[in-house]
Amino acid sequence: MTPQNALNEQIARYRRMTGEQRLGIALDLHELACDVAREGVRHQHPEADQAEIELLLRRRLELARAS
Repeated sequence: MTPQNALNEQIARYRRMTGEQRLGIALDLHELACDVAREGVRHQHPEADQAEIELLLRRRLELARAS
């Protein structure tokens, strides 16, 4: 299967899903992205506790929105 064929098949599968199913995937991907970003914050600030990590993550997300 070529990459283009795989992409076309994935798009066809998404089109067969309900809106609720597609929203669920989007929310899962958002949470995954936040988890990856949290790990980046933990790596940059190993001394930070969970509350500080969440604060730094929120700041990072705010900066991303502003640009």
